[in-house]
Amino acid sequence: MEVAVGIVAQRDNERAQALAARLVEALEGARDGEDAIMADVEETASEEVTAGAGVENPDATVVIDEATGEAVDATAVPVASMTDRDLVVSIGGDGTLLFVAREVGPTPILGVNLGEVGFLNAVAPEDAVSVVTDLVADYRAAGRFEGRELARLEATTPDADWTLEPALNEIVVHGPRRGHGGGATVEIAVDGERYAESHADGVLVATPTGSTAYNLSEGGPLVHPGTDALVVNQMAAADAMPPLVVDPGTDLTLAISNADTAFVISDGRNRRRLEPPATVDVSIAADPVRLVGPRGKFATNLEKLD
Repeated sequence: MEVAVGIVAQRDNERAQALAARLVEALEGARDGEDAIMADVEETASEEVTAGAGVENPDATVVIDEATGEAVDATAVPVASMTDRDLVVSIGGDGTLLFVAREVGPTPILGVNLGEVGFLNAVAPEDAVSVVTDLVADYRAAGRFEGRELARLEATTPDADWTLEPALNEIVVHGPRRGHGGGATVEIAVDGERYAESHADGVLVATPTGSTAYNLSEGGPLVHPGTDALVVNQMAAADAMPPLVVDPGTDLTLAISNADTAFVISDGRNRRRLEPPATVDVSIAADPVRLVGPRGKFATNLEKLD
């Protein structure tokens, strides 16, 4: 059985491109054009591209993302078309993996860490070839990957006029801009009961995955990745309540008013303009992100945070 693998490398990163080329070679035995690729990047990625030499070909078919296809001799496709792959390998930082997750949805993802912290990317570059080839071999034997599911959030209106792209980290509702004169009044309702209402820059709802991101910078609590919970956190509120940890099944409603315009944003990238007064419902998305392979060490990664 051939295993279909997709590889997405961080854009314009020679180390990521070199490692992608090495994975293609290991998975398909495709050496054509490799010497020219390696000559361009060997000085910056010698350890990554030589690691795992001699691994037995695990019988896989590989495609890479279009941006990486300009540097690596392999079949290149849009990332969004990798949803039919058995596995997608993300090479870069957590931002690269967030992008991949948005594009491929529930398709299993393995993260290779070229960033600073790596909460989502648990595999070191020097281990990437052996980890990926072992995963592919295990999949051929068992027909499935062992992994974990990470909940995502989605924002919509009560009448479901629109639904924003799911977020792995957080959903944010805020006024026209951050800072003095740019906020709005935001009411937070939990299971239909008002929890807080205040003039604020905004309110965010974070998953455990996102608790170490925007939520943390706004004074929210760290949530262990094994915890089944969400965080509701006000941003620079005039009459602030403490950040609230709730069950994922809780009905969360954010009503924004007293502003000319407002925005709801998913993972800092996908956004929708609101015309206050407006109401946004935040809930768990139907499709989680599936991470496979080794898990990162949560406490160790916390030490890397500034």
